[in-house]
Amino acid sequence: MSISVLQPGMLTSIQDLGRYGYQKYGVIVSGAMDTYSLRTANLLVGNDEAEAALEMTLMGPSLLIKNDTLLAITGGDLSPVIDKQPVPMWRPLYVKGGSVLEFGACKSGCRAYLAVAGGYHIPAVMGSKSTYLRAGIGGYEGRALKEGDELALETMGEKSKRLMRSLQKSAGEDTLASTPWYAGGSILKHAGDILVRVTRGSQFERFDDVSRNRLYSEPFQITPQSDRMGYRLSGPALQLEEPFEMISEGVCLGTVQVPPDGNPIILLADRQTVGGYPSIAQVAVVDIALIAQMKPGQKLAFQEITAREAEKLYLDRERDMEEMRSAISLKLAQGIAL
Repeated sequence: MSISVLQPGMLTSIQDLGRYGYQKYGVIVSGAMDTYSLRTANLLVGNDEAEAALEMTLMGPSLLIKNDTLLAITGGDLSPVIDKQPVPMWRPLYVKGGSVLEFGACKSGCRAYLAVAGGYHIPAVMGSKSTYLRAGIGGYEGRALKEGDELALETMGEKSKRLMRSLQKSAGEDTLASTPWYAGGSILKHAGDILVRVTRGSQFERFDDVSRNRLYSEPFQITPQSDRMGYRLSGPALQLEEPFEMISEGVCLGTVQVPPDGNPIILLADRQTVGGYPSIAQVAVVDIALIAQMKPGQKLAFQEITAREAEKLYLDRERDMEEMRSAISLKLAQGIAL
């Protein structure tokens, strides 16, 4: 079983939840930008939620689905269609072998995720299938997908097979069929400035009063220089109270660093392991997926919360994930599409 890449799209790569345990050797974590969407896509097709999926950015690929397949598409809406027929998202989907899955205009969000039952047959490097593009390791030959690539698929589990057979039956002569039920959903549903919750960074107190007030009172815009390593923001310049020699320290997902030009950078999936710029804030984990679905040109505003509040938001999100995991598991165990 395999999928052929007819057109690769803007940036399509294999990503999972990341490569952990090697930062002390200078190896970055990488992984999906929007882990919420990746986890949900995998659960919908009966995979372990940490399994690798395709991450597609802004303009998706064109793919030939060679064999009957059970898949799910989550994340941003990149207008997926099969044989010109719109494809529903956030639910299990049976696709008949020989069909072409295409993506069109980006209607909402920035990144979409395509999970297939069983997963992609990709060797793990240091415990992860994620593509580290700058180093050329992991994923499909350590790079973004290109025209002509063949993605081999693993054998799907029995629960996934039962659900696919049920969907095949309901599809009849059609090339696709989906369940009436769905799980998850876009976290980017509103227009205007996006509110991002943060706690104070380790050097917050070293910034002057004007900068600390501006951080929470004025919007920032995502610049075109943003990528998987970090989102560069433009807006009010943030300045230190006085210059100081900073020793490089470990950084993590969502650290908001401020270089000498005063324009903050939100560190994301492909962030470096250490940083030498002062940190003014730390994005709450639950809002990372929100940022990952934002495009250059969009604006965001920061809202301060406490570490305890950030922890509660994280635990609430994980409880929601557990409920969704249990509900999907029950549906798959029934093996029917209803």
